[in-house]
Amino acid sequence: MDPKQKFYRHFQDSVAELQEQIDELEAVSAVAGERQEAIDHVLAGISKLQHEVSDAAEFTPSYDRKQYSDNIKSLSDKLNETVARVTPRSRFQFKRSSIGAHVDMGAPENDPRLHPGSLSRNTQSSSGEKHQEARESDDTVGDLPSVAAIRDYNAELSQPSTQFVRKPSFSMARNIGIANQSHLHIILPSSAARATASGSLTDLKWCIVDMSVPTAQGKPFPGLALRNISNSLIVAGHVNGPVHITGVADSIIVVTARQVRIHECKNVDIYLHCTSHPIIEDCTGMRFAQLPKCYSIEGESPKENQWDQVDDFKWLKAGQSPNWTTLSDAEALDEALWTNVVPGQPGVSVEETLKKVGIPRQ
Repeated sequence: MDPKQKFYRHFQDSVAELQEQIDELEAVSAVAGERQEAIDHVLAGISKLQHEVSDAAEFTPSYDRKQYSDNIKSLSDKLNETVARVTPRSRFQFKRSSIGAHVDMGAPENDPRLHPGSLSRNTQSSSGEKHQEARESDDTVGDLPSVAAIRDYNAELSQPSTQFVRKPSFSMARNIGIANQSHLHIILPSSAARATASGSLTDLKWCIVDMSVPTAQGKPFPGLALRNISNSLIVAGHVNGPVHITGVADSIIVVTARQVRIHECKNVDIYLHCTSHPIIEDCTGMRFAQLPKCYSIEGESPKENQWDQVDDFKWLKAGQSPNWTTLSDAEALDEALWTNVVPGQPGVSVEETLKKVGIPRQ
């Protein structure tokens, strides 16, 4: 792969991971300095990414470097805002210029790529002052509920029900995470509008998931991950940052996002509004179409939509990649299906609804 493209992929993946870690800070306990360890870990990741951008200057154009710099600044600002919410402002104010002063960048435990998704370096602080700050932080802020204490919406969804369409409120959650479900029709209501700090859908089979309402009425997801999904319809809603789609097969995805990166997918139709080139890699049978009108929101310009300008990282030859194509107007689903069928109909099972929208693909 071209070094510029390889670094771009690494950078976007790193940004998405750091965004997720920042979103999870409020759920980390303040006891024994655990939250401070999590903050230091994010700082280390941002600083490391900043150094990597500098090291890549020799093969990245100035425009790309500016974009990378702006993204890093956004991460730093987001971290500052989050830290200000969960810790006393007098003690925790991080500026971009201070990144890297809090941690040893040469230590392997500070490399987020060696510990993906970890919010703690699992090491003891070498500074007694840090422990003192953590104790004072505990007295001022108080401990947040542990993950175990949070309502388990996935367990509730797995319970038998006579309802064809399930509408979990997610009113007590900060993040929307649906995993390990099958044969369910799930529509998130407006009560989930406060739970869009981050989003993930993982290990779903024969499901319909509609997250369009909370991401339109509340805040869009800062990032979204879709993994290991088959024979399903996902209306992912609105995402301000990147969407990572991995291991999806024989499904339909509807999403509005700034960036879409698709890996190891097969026979997937994507109805899309994207302000950058969608990127596919190790994919086959991908078909792209414009976002249905019923999922558009005010302020989205058709001129900014690059839904059909797909880059295939595994097709370096000249000409059109055989791994993707666009859906013609005749092939795309009719607007009436989106408005009348996808929301569910009385007495209609999820399998029947999926069949009406063409899943599995014939």
